[in-house]
Amino acid sequence: MGEYEITTAGIREMTIFLRWAEDEGWNPGRGDRLPFHAADPHGFLLGKLDAEPVTCVSAVRYGARYGFIGFYIAKPPVRGQGYGIQAWRAAMKHLEGRNVGLDGVVEQQDNYRRSGFRTAWNHVRYAGVPHAEEAPGDITLVDAGTVPFGTPASYDRRFFPGPRDAFLSLWVAVPGHTALVALRDGELRGFGAVRPAGTGARVGPLHAASDDVALALLNGLSAAQQGEPVTLDVPDANGAAIRLVERLGLEPNFECARMYTGGVPEIDLPGIYAATTIELG
Repeated sequence: MGEYEITTAGIREMTIFLRWAEDEGWNPGRGDRLPFHAADPHGFLLGKLDAEPVTCVSAVRYGARYGFIGFYIAKPPVRGQGYGIQAWRAAMKHLEGRNVGLDGVVEQQDNYRRSGFRTAWNHVRYAGVPHAEEAPGDITLVDAGTVPFGTPASYDRRFFPGPRDAFLSLWVAVPGHTALVALRDGELRGFGAVRPAGTGARVGPLHAASDDVALALLNGLSAAQQGEPVTLDVPDANGAAIRLVERLGLEPNFECARMYTGGVPEIDLPGIYAATTIELG
């Protein structure tokens, strides 16, 4: 066995995480590197065997009480040799003392349960070109980058267990991303973003006070893709969200489980029509 070392990845090394995720078929966004790294610059761990990257995992801290595991990958030639579990333990140590969430693929869920994670709901990935359906005319969509940042950031806290301002500030501004807020009677009633991915585009988050607001946002975000297919990771615990995407003709093609080590966070689950990402929560 060679020398195996786990180090904190630099921002340029984030391309390794994204490339390996693409190889796994997870379809990350093309511009994810900067906002992901900003979420927690110390939270991306790269395992190197004789200086060659062979494992990766993210352990992103949000505030003082919450963290999220993602990008848990070992290159195929080293799987089953103990390198991946060492990276996992380093990630969990980074998040020690917090409620930790993750989106677990089906084949790994039993392993996560043995590590103390419990399933809260499933995320079902829906993809396709949404059918045209008109939204109510009293909903106004505005570029999220043109409103004071505190407005969407405060709204986001209803749906996410911790502050993530550094992440969000880039999420709405990275070239290629489209981020919209929905206003009704002058009040913010929804927030959504879409970004180009390896295949089509990924919508997330999609947060809305009602089905018609979610529809208006999805119409606006899809229009920005000019007929390209979009993908949403929809919580199956939100029946209204499932019914909406199925009504619009999107098809399921992937499933993973949202799991936590502690209790399920107190968030507005009925308002989550699509998760932000399965990599960072």
